Amino acid sequence: MSEHRVGEHHVPTVTSITVTDHAGAERLCTARDDLVAESAGTQQAGDGPSTVTHFSLAHGPFTAWDRTVDVRPLASASADDSVEVTETISFRLALPVWHVMFTPLVRRAVVRPAAQRRSLWWLTPDRLDAVTAAALSRLCMLSMAAGYLGTLLTQTNTFAKAQFASSDTALSTMLASVRLAALLALGVVAIADRRGRRSVLLWSAVAACVLAATGALVPDLAWLGISQTAARTASTAMAIVIGIYAIEEMPAGSRAFAVSVLAMTGALGAGMCVAVLPLADIGPGGWRLLYLVPLLFAPAVWRQASKLGETRRFQASGPAAAAKSHTAAPPVRRTRAERSANRRRFVLLAASAMLLALFTTPASQLLNEYLRTERGYSALTITLFTLLTNTPGVIGIIVGGRLADTRGRRVVGAVAIFGGVAFTVAMFVATGSWIWVWSALGAVIGAAAVPALGVYGPELFPTASRGSANGGINLAAVSGAVVGLLTAGLLSDALGGLPPAMALLALGPLVVVVLIVVAYPETAHRELEDINPTDRPPPAPSPSPAPPGAP
Repeated sequence: MSEHRVGEHHVPTVTSITVTDHAGAERLCTARDDLVAESAGTQQAGDGPSTVTHFSLAHGPFTAWDRTVDVRPLASASADDSVEVTETISFRLALPVWHVMFTPLVRRAVVRPAAQRRSLWWLTPDRLDAVTAAALSRLCMLSMAAGYLGTLLTQTNTFAKAQFASSDTALSTMLASVRLAALLALGVVAIADRRGRRSVLLWSAVAACVLAATGALVPDLAWLGISQTAARTASTAMAIVIGIYAIEEMPAGSRAFAVSVLAMTGALGAGMCVAVLPLADIGPGGWRLLYLVPLLFAPAVWRQASKLGETRRFQASGPAAAAKSHTAAPPVRRTRAERSANRRRFVLLAASAMLLALFTTPASQLLNEYLRTERGYSALTITLFTLLTNTPGVIGIIVGGRLADTRGRRVVGAVAIFGGVAFTVAMFVATGSWIWVWSALGAVIGAAAVPALGVYGPELFPTASRGSANGGINLAAVSGAVVGLLTAGLLSDALGGLPPAMALLALGPLVVVVLIVVAYPETAHRELEDINPTDRPPPAPSPSPAPPGAP
């Protein structure tokens, strides 16, 4: 691959030379409609008897695209009229930051036949325009930051407890009080329904980084709880609005895919927090350094969030949409039946979130204690166990996101929850090496539920109440987490261990499987306006290949 400069940017260029017949040359001289849609070709005479056809970008995730096909007869052509075709493709992806990773993949893909597009697992099921591709790329950067912020207190609380010589009761009280952030975040995301997604996302992201850093200065455990309640409020609102933004911007056939890549980058951010955890061992206050790390990526968070525009759906259906134009259609009022339907959807999703958290929260947060006390694992063994059995979950996220978009959300979500919970219970009950096997299987299968079910919250509510509804669902999940932790402790003491307690708590997710099968609607391939008729259709995406503020 060669590169040449256009303005200040490097533009990858792929050149291939093919010897074919005139029919093959004619196919290469036809506008593409696969990874990219090209405009009609313009033909001109080349050197000597050759002809040169130029194609430019009509639609696709590129800020620059140029394809030139030079056809000339072979000097030694025989009766078969063979020709030599030189195809030169120059492109620049509309993927801020992530273009470094995807440019080599696209370089190989652009020279493949269109029929092989389905084999490109990393490609969205729908072809994105440049604006949407750039927005998803920026959201993934913000999701990384949210992942780090979301796991920061979890990773460091034991070190803070040691430095402040606090009791287990004080630590538990502090961790429980921080969950108040879910209620406070509900108020923040409600603002996004009135003021827009962009502004709330921008300010909550920056506030989360700055407020998290205050944890490095706290004098005791109580102040750590206060500072991180404020930080968790902002980071929770940030994570919720990221998901809403992605769902509102993505095409109907790629929304679960977007949730899957956001989940992966969020997990990457959480992994970064684990990677810098050894800083806590440099001294009694070493854990404080982890709270300063968000200040390092705060400028990048500001830059990426500030380059996002408002979502097209909020512009079309938000409360200020009618006021922006005297010719705009009056807002559509919801009927009593529609309001009742929205309430039923909220109860359905909130109940599901609570029932899932009853099991998933104690299963994750009590696992290390279980492995250490009941299975005799050392700290090093627990670390290896976590890395080796949880990392394969990325496979489940990728496959689950694609299947949820192509095969439907309900079947993927139901199978993923049932399989993930069953293998997780088996892990708690098993002994020896089988603990590792069941844990890995539970991670892979259970992870598929993240994109399959993660789309429902933003999909099932109108634009005007999407933020408030998702904030309420998050609050229900946090409530279920608290109840699950308390119940797991009580059952463990009463039944003689965590395995039977987790087996009983698994009844919660099994109820969710039933709800998915009998009550969840299928939303794959449906536009949000079809799911929520009171929303106005969004304006058509701009065919321009260059998004605002493209790098």
